[in-house]
Amino acid sequence: MPTSLTFEQHLDALDRSGARLLAASEAAGLDVPVPTCPAWTVSDLLAHQTMVHRWAAAHVRGDDPDAMPNETQIREGVPDLPAFYSEGLALLLAALRAAPADLVAMTFLKDAPAPREFWARRQAHETTIHGVDALAASLGRPPTVVEADVDTALAVDGIDEVLRGFFTRGRCKMTVDGEAEWSFAVAPTDADQRWTVRVGEKLTVDEVPGEAPSTLSGTAAALYLALWNRGDEAEANGPIDVLKRWHAAQRIGWT
Repeated sequence: MPTSLTFEQHLDALDRSGARLLAASEAAGLDVPVPTCPAWTVSDLLAHQTMVHRWAAAHVRGDDPDAMPNETQIREGVPDLPAFYSEGLALLLAALRAAPADLVAMTFLKDAPAPREFWARRQAHETTIHGVDALAASLGRPPTVVEADVDTALAVDGIDEVLRGFFTRGRCKMTVDGEAEWSFAVAPTDADQRWTVRVGEKLTVDEVPGEAPSTLSGTAAALYLALWNRGDEAEANGPIDVLKRWHAAQRIGWT
């Protein structure tokens, strides 16, 4: 699962999205609900992202990630959550910048890139998507693709990560009992890259276009948000409503 962005581009994306997440959180207010994460308030969102940044930085530094505070400890025990979040983001960026190219560290996605690139990429997308959640809280509704303002190159890289890194792990949930294997294409209208997703007991993904009766299309940013269940501006064509099936079945949670 090679990345299509450089290490420095992922760091820049992490830095920018981290700042946007904080600004949107403060604009919304910590007690406001997050429309794209219905069980959360902004305080929950900020505590989660703070925990993840510090957990990721511990892996990169070679520290014990289990020694980092959990979400509940952060949410209930930190008097200035925005400041603690900012500190954690800075620590993560510093850890990544100091990491050697041959870093040895845990990775957890299918066919992951080298650890230093893996953590920069994963945290860039983690923070971008939760930045969209913070924006949703500030708006009181899910943002449009234009409002989310995700860079096309970052979105293409993120589509690849979510399809080939996350959803090729474990059992596929998009099938109906008795249904034969089927496939769909993911086809950005503003980028050359294409993916063919084959749906069966597991998802498999080909980066080379193939025959697929159903298609999920739209701008790379629209597809990125749709595949992360943060948007519905992608278009599904063909005998199977891919977007409806995806939203109903494909979820990623913290474990």
